[in-house]
Order: sequence, then C-alpha cells, then structure tokens
Amino acid sequence: MDKVVLYEAESSQIKISMLLYFDDKHQLVFDGYDIGPAVEEIFGDSDYEYSYTIAWNEVLKIASLLSMDLSDRMAFLEKLKSMFQGNDAYSKFGAFLKEKDIQ
Repeated sequence: MDKVVLYEAESSQIKISMLLYFDDKHQLVFDGYDIGPAVEEIFGDSDYEYSYTIAWNEVLKIASLLSMDLSDRMAFLEKLKSMFQGNDAYSKFGAFLKEKDIQ
C-alpha cells in the first residue's frame, strides 16, 4: 500500500505521525496518531488518534480540482503531501475539505 508521510516528529514528550494513503476500498485516508506524556497532559490519555476517510467519489472531486489523473495514485498522494505537509497538516487538510465541500 502506497503511503506518504505528511508529518512525523518524536521527542521524549511526544511522538506524532500523520499519513495519507488509499485503503483497500479505494478511500483516501488521513491517519494521525499522537502518543506520549504531553498528549496525556492535554487529553487525559497517552494516545490520541484522528483521521479523515474520503470516499472514492469525493476523491474524484479532489483529483478534478487539482487537475490530477488518479491512474498514478502515488503522484496524487505526493501532490497532496506538497500541499498539506507539516505539523498543521490535519488542520490544513480539514480546511481544504470544508472549503471545497468534500465529504
């Protein structure tokens, strides 16, 4: 399964991982996971998961907006990575989905 890393960081207080990939149902998945003492201090639990799952018909809308061909899914993922990578990837991606009315 092809995946791109939008952001990864690790310290003694926190480990952060944000990935973007297609699952076996052809859905686009944004998968985020934070773990560590800093997370427990904020959320009361040592791990925090967050995600977006975009259905194929909505992925087609994104591809159209970006003038991308989905026959090369890795190129599509890399394009999204170039747009949303960084510690604020989840917020940027969510704002894009809302702005473009992607479900």
